[in-house]
Amino acid sequence: MSEVPLEDRAGLARHLDSWSPAPVTARDVIAAAPVAALGAVLDQETQETTVDSDGEELPPLWHWLHFLDWPAQRELGADGHPAHGHFLPPIPDRRRMFAGGRAEFTAPLRVGAPAARTSSLAKTEIKQGKSGEMAFVTVRHEISQGGQVCVVEEQDLVYRSGSGSGSGRGEDERRHADLALDLADAETVDAPWQLAVRPSPTLLFRYSALTANAHRIHYDEPYARDVEGYPGLVVHGPLLVMLMLELARRNAPLRRVRTLTYRLRKPVFAGEHVLALGGPASEPELAGDGPAQLRIATRRDERHATAEVSFV
Repeated sequence: MSEVPLEDRAGLARHLDSWSPAPVTARDVIAAAPVAALGAVLDQETQETTVDSDGEELPPLWHWLHFLDWPAQRELGADGHPAHGHFLPPIPDRRRMFAGGRAEFTAPLRVGAPAARTSSLAKTEIKQGKSGEMAFVTVRHEISQGGQVCVVEEQDLVYRSGSGSGSGRGEDERRHADLALDLADAETVDAPWQLAVRPSPTLLFRYSALTANAHRIHYDEPYARDVEGYPGLVVHGPLLVMLMLELARRNAPLRRVRTLTYRLRKPVFAGEHVLALGGPASEPELAGDGPAQLRIATRRDERHATAEVSFV
């Protein structure tokens, strides 16, 4: 992808040139109930990974269960997303994709305590991709608890202007995903950390409910197929990121995540056999406190999503 030169700013750029939303602060309590609910959705059964009591440390990125936005039903667009929002760019017939992000965890958030999140627009960029113009919007969040900033996070979201059924979806992706739905379990992969998941429509529904995500691509298969051009229900990008972090939490429980960088590359669909894979970036005997590299794989692709974490 290439950036559009300044002198050629037209198309999506004209909608963003005067768009400059001010920072906003939201407040919430890091309640135990949704944390316990996500643990159930992820089939956590061991005491080491279960978090359900006040005072416990919130796992990295589980603040995504909080500071949720619940607009009135009449304020939703045809795709299930809010038609308007503070950090939603004024692009006609918006289509949204979650592209990636970064986070730094300077102190753990605690379950049961109030927290504040200050959000601001970090940057916008217009790029040209295979499917046409795309607007990259980066939103920065600072989350504090007890007067201390605990998490600094940036999320990269991609927007394009919709142009009809199947816009922007690769034919190769549509052709191969249906085949992948019926494949046998993935072969054993040489990775020290592994987590096998087969996301079902029920799992996607429950995750949507926990994160207040009404995007129809996650629960309305006719819409996902006929309007957005996907071969089936789409697994949430944030869920894939959480699955990668589960590798570190389950396999290195004594190592606290300090930083996270992740990128979502290709979508995963309900019914596919998914493997979250990873391990220390160096040989185990040399790794020490070094970073870990993580990825999401299916039979279709070895890297649907990638991440790197460093530890305290």
